[in-house]
Amino acid sequence: MSKYKVPKIEELIEAGVHFGHQIRRWHPKMEPYIYTVSKNIHIIDLEDTERLLKEACEFLYKQASEGRKIVFVGTKKQSKEIIQAEAIRSGAMFVNERWIGGTITNFPTIKKNLDKLIKYMRGKETGEFDKYTKKERLLIDRETEKMTLVYGGILTLTETPDILFVIDPKREKTAVKEAQNAGIPVVAIIDTNADPTGIDYIIPGNDDAIKSVALLMRAVSDAVEEGYKEFDKKATEQTRKAEAIVEEKEDVVVTTTESPVVTAEVEEIEEKLVEVEEPKKIEKIIEKEDEVKKNSETAKAPKKAKAKK
Repeated sequence: MSKYKVPKIEELIEAGVHFGHQIRRWHPKMEPYIYTVSKNIHIIDLEDTERLLKEACEFLYKQASEGRKIVFVGTKKQSKEIIQAEAIRSGAMFVNERWIGGTITNFPTIKKNLDKLIKYMRGKETGEFDKYTKKERLLIDRETEKMTLVYGGILTLTETPDILFVIDPKREKTAVKEAQNAGIPVVAIIDTNADPTGIDYIIPGNDDAIKSVALLMRAVSDAVEEGYKEFDKKATEQTRKAEAIVEEKEDVVVTTTESPVVTAEVEEIEEKLVEVEEPKKIEKIIEKEDEVKKNSETAKAPKKAKAKK
């Protein structure tokens, strides 16, 4: 049983995920995912949507569990708030205002702007800009606000992302093209008017209705959230194991006989020390000392007698 919930067909119908665009605005390559036409509107096959959504969620879960950097991209007015809320909840990054060209293909330049924004934010918190004039502080605040709108969702990005999740690849064609050029997998919610070519994981569905986007985004963010939780769990376990190994090494006392570097000379010295400490050999040494003393006394006695005579 999966740790995240994928909506059933009944829920998809209730949210209006099956409603596509008018037939005059369709893209021929989306034909395999169209079920029928009703009132000049294409109806998406929700069986395909359910199946492909599961595959996409499983892929995102696996990538998140390995600590991959996932970025949600959706700049449509009706999906901006949803993208931001779900990204923050799941631990992913997001772009919901405007995709800056070169975010992937020219990341070093983007990184400079991110560092600049971080510097402004820290300077404001620490009071570093208090020495500036009121006009200078106002200009810095305005620039910080503008940069936050564009870069706020990817502020912690230190290198190019690993996965891109896109709502409406037709609108976000620049982001999709950059990802394809860099070999970055793309997961996308695609309506009947968009070209699915080059998208690695397709989720056919209504990308305009708020309920539809919210339902699909909830499923995707649940998978990402569970994946990042699994990654954190693995990291915690590895840290605990490393700490336990260090503690064991500190507690171990190695004797000379257990030591891997003990030599034959050390063993011979230990044997001699043990022999000296044996009580029988100590007694023999004492007896020899007594005999020596007695012999010396008897040798001295005749000399004294001759002296008396």
